[in-house]
Amino acid sequence: MIINLTLGFSGRISNTSSSPSRGTLCVIPLGHFPLTLQLRITKRNHSFLNSNMILDLANNKIKYFHFMWMVASLCVTSCSSTQSIVGKREGVLISHIESNIIPISKSGIDSGVPQSIVSRMAQLEVPGLSIVVFDQGNIIWARGYGLSDKNLSIQVDTATIFQAASMSKPVTSVGIFTLIEKKLLSLDEDINLKLHTWKLPNNDFTAKEKVTVRRILNHTAGLSVSGFNGYNPNDAVPTLPQILDGTPPANSKPVRVIVQPGTREDYSGGGYTILQLLLEDVTDESFPKYMNENVLQHIGLAQSIFSLNLPDNMAIHASKAYQQNGELVDGGYHIYPEQAAAGLWTTPSDYARFMLNIGNSYRGNLTAGILEQSSVQNIFTTAPNAGGLGFGIDGEGEAFRFRHSGGNAGFVCYAISFAKIGRGVVVMSNSHNGYQLIHEVVRAIAREYKWPPMWPGE
Repeated sequence: MIINLTLGFSGRISNTSSSPSRGTLCVIPLGHFPLTLQLRITKRNHSFLNSNMILDLANNKIKYFHFMWMVASLCVTSCSSTQSIVGKREGVLISHIESNIIPISKSGIDSGVPQSIVSRMAQLEVPGLSIVVFDQGNIIWARGYGLSDKNLSIQVDTATIFQAASMSKPVTSVGIFTLIEKKLLSLDEDINLKLHTWKLPNNDFTAKEKVTVRRILNHTAGLSVSGFNGYNPNDAVPTLPQILDGTPPANSKPVRVIVQPGTREDYSGGGYTILQLLLEDVTDESFPKYMNENVLQHIGLAQSIFSLNLPDNMAIHASKAYQQNGELVDGGYHIYPEQAAAGLWTTPSDYARFMLNIGNSYRGNLTAGILEQSSVQNIFTTAPNAGGLGFGIDGEGEAFRFRHSGGNAGFVCYAISFAKIGRGVVVMSNSHNGYQLIHEVVRAIAREYKWPPMWPGE
């Protein structure tokens, strides 16, 4: 929701670059609430606010507390109306979902009596959960449950950020495709042609077939190392070449070709770490810098970041991570220098915006999508017995969908979207035990909205 308000001042408002005839527009996100206050401040023949909204209060005859009272009043009033609108449209459905989580057996069938989401979280020992549902290209509701920090009793809300784990890979794929669109990379050339800092060792498996960007993206490059354990934030962090060669202080094995490229699917986070170095060699920028500026910020994901060290304004919203036994992960959470494979921090709402943006490109809405339509069509094209170029792909027609799951130390998450509709869900948890609960929540949402199945293999 956006509130527009025009203020007229009789005093002087300082330091401007705006036109006096139009006034100055200041956009203020109001905390964690789903609304924005837009102030247009006008004063004939005087200067205006600068872009940082620095008021020269000494020259204004308006008291600061009057201004803050007005903003607070608008916030309270508008937040209440926003909640009522959500209540009218989705309240009954949300209530049904929250009270009808049905346990799923090991064989994949519903079993047992429906339970509330809170009681099911307690049973499975999942401290915190965050859900976003979107439809027709828009987020329709978002809610947090439980705790992001058990020790401090901090509640999960829609601003809580989680590690996206392997859901970082689709975002990395989009970053790679921005370079392909700029003709800096090619899908089907030998990656060693563009790697300079480090080279992938050739062996008998690469004699006839080479490791390419396409094959890394869809996990058919024949590469080793499926995933990574991460590092305590207080421990030494290896460089990318050390990770790829498996040398200290890296805690993972070397990334090597173990099967002839192009012959089968072998899930490899190690391959995405090669892409991380490839991006850096091609752009002469760090992976986080390029991705944050050219993908996350381009799409408008203000609560998302690739970074080993969270900035203070995001760190206060970061969830802790919990092991299967309920204990805190050492260090609070692990960090992942394998950023392309597992290093994204985000909220479910931001990740939903990412999924919607890719869907926009797929449907040809180039003004709203980051990539060209042909690029996303490439991403959604599967290899034999494998997935797409960064996403898992399922279904046909209106049920055609793209998805990915993720699991880092103490974080589990899942995202899916129906490509032709702009419909789907993102769920994130701060527990190793979250996978079972997420499956049950996603099934409950599909059941309540009468959507096709949204889980792999269903």
